[in-house]
Amino acid sequence: MNFLLEKTQRFAPNILRIGIALVFLWFGSQQIINANMWTNLIPAWITSASGINAIALVHLNGAFEIVFGLCLFLGYFTRVSAFLLALHMLDITFIVGYTSIGIRDFGLSIATISIFLHGIDSWCLDRFLIHDKTNNLV
Repeated sequence: MNFLLEKTQRFAPNILRIGIALVFLWFGSQQIINANMWTNLIPAWITSASGINAIALVHLNGAFEIVFGLCLFLGYFTRVSAFLLALHMLDITFIVGYTSIGIRDFGLSIATISIFLHGIDSWCLDRFLIHDKTNNLV
């Protein structure tokens, strides 16, 4: 069993990146498909301060999560995508507060920070696109 675990542990960063990306893609797509369901999560002060209605904010948020979730899924601009999504989740966590949803979002934030810290894994598109001057992988 230890042999199997040692052989498979190198896939942990890949699986974490893809799993978190799927979470962002699911939430983003749900916000685009059914924005009305999400408007009650937008604090009134955000709509009044921004001058943007709640439906538009939900659509913008959904589009953000889909674009950067897809980048994270593909491993394209992996660190940038993970960083932006982590900041986004920390902001949501702060807005939601100390609730069961806030704690869940805090866990997603930490997982996304972990992806940012790790950077490019073996299945990332970045691995094939980004090369240093000697043509070695960065």
